[in-house]
Amino acid sequence: MAATAAMAPPADARALRKRLLSAAILLPLALVNVWLGDPYWAALVCLFALVMAWEWARMCIGPAGGLPLGLDPAGFLGMAAVGLGVLMAATGRYSPALALLALGAAAVTWLAGRGGLAGRRGPARVAPGEPLWQGFGVLYVGLPSVAILWVRASPDGGLSALLWILVLVVAVDSGAFAAGRLIGGPKLAPRISPNKTWAGLAGGIAAAMMVGWLAAAWLGLPHRLPLILISAGMAVVEQAGDLAESAFKRRFGVKDSSRLIPGHGGFLDRVDGLLAVALAAAAAQCFGGGILAWTR
Repeated sequence: MAATAAMAPPADARALRKRLLSAAILLPLALVNVWLGDPYWAALVCLFALVMAWEWARMCIGPAGGLPLGLDPAGFLGMAAVGLGVLMAATGRYSPALALLALGAAAVTWLAGRGGLAGRRGPARVAPGEPLWQGFGVLYVGLPSVAILWVRASPDGGLSALLWILVLVVAVDSGAFAAGRLIGGPKLAPRISPNKTWAGLAGGIAAAMMVGWLAAAWLGLPHRLPLILISAGMAVVEQAGDLAESAFKRRFGVKDSSRLIPGHGGFLDRVDGLLAVALAAAAAQCFGGGILAWTR
């Protein structure tokens, strides 16, 4: 048994192998659907959004044995609001989609406060006096899902912008993981995520800057520095989104949002940084053209 233990790969190596395998499956799936555009990309985003809404509701209410999908009525209403909002955005009706998500969040909060958390079996992770978390999940999942559809639909380089975003997020995650494990050092936010280090953040930024340089070269931009700097900023946003989801999981008392993806946990665990970057890219798009227009 000792020999077997000695021959087994280190835990970090096994974790990295699982992460790379998951990325090798999910990233090509996403890139192909981004390239094909609607309705394929919209369908994939809608599927991811529904799964993430399910994961969020499950994290909020805790074990709910005997209930369909482990959700109470507020959880089902949250999934419905997210799904309808994303479908509306997929048809180009972005402002109504945002309004629907806001109304859905309010309705979920009201229902949870009226007893939507009651009747479950098992302890609740969020007390009935705190129903706001369920409603917040509708916005936390729904707004970035609508944003990423909006970025892709932009006539001013939407396809290029989204491809850059997806590759950047994967590069930041991989760079941060590798640098954090190889270098170690002071913790970035030990109370929220004890495994994250300042070295990992620096590695993520370096990886993002490399992606920015490659993207600028691929797009034939006359000046590469703007996109390199924007990429570095997006790396900070991506890591902030990762930390935010870690804080939510710590609040709910869970390690992973689910166990759907080997090596990562759930869909929320895989795309937490992407949610933040999608919102930042959509916000930049509000100030004229796509985000890549800033680099010209």
